[in-house]
Amino acid sequence: MKHIDFWFDPISPYAYLAFERLPEAFVGISYRVAYRPILFGALLKHHAHKGPAEIEPKRAWTFRQVHWLARRAGIAIDTPARHPFNPLALSRLAWACAAKGATPNRYVCEALLRHVWIGGADAEAPSRLESLREHLAPSLEPAGDEAKQRLRDATDAAIARGLFGVPTIAIDDRLFWGLDAFDMAAACLHGDAWFAESHWEREGAPRPGVTRR
Repeated sequence: MKHIDFWFDPISPYAYLAFERLPEAFVGISYRVAYRPILFGALLKHHAHKGPAEIEPKRAWTFRQVHWLARRAGIAIDTPARHPFNPLALSRLAWACAAKGATPNRYVCEALLRHVWIGGADAEAPSRLESLREHLAPSLEPAGDEAKQRLRDATDAAIARGLFGVPTIAIDDRLFWGLDAFDMAAACLHGDAWFAESHWEREGAPRPGVTRR
């Protein structure tokens, strides 16, 4: 059985689409998934990069494209009332719902992502967040220090592994970034000969080039 790490932040529409598509993309492969919510903003800060929604022409393209992709895949999607928003409460809730030593399960992650991307409401609205918490874990107190630390640890681990965006799928020591990397990741899991040759290391090796100042 293959192990897959699925790194995501509920703020990303591509992460939502990737989550919904994952079972279909890996049909016929024996695998298990560890869902790992992280803070996309921390990756952006680490790499000194702006997010897609912070560059207006890119924001407009992003939402046009994800709605087209969702329609083609038959996935329901509604742009939330405010975007970007602060996803901290959602990601902390995910980790608060996870058993000690485990990652959040698919049911919890699905609820978080659909909270954001179905219905077009404000993902940060206090009443909606409270309803979500009661739905997922009625006896759970608002995410405390342990959940906050688990989210920090997951994000730090993502940065240490070299993640720069979400969604990212990790298979062994290989990282596959983005919704459009699913075919490549599936090929790797199927044992495509390309991965046994030198392509991965050769094409990923540093090269000299112009540095923008």
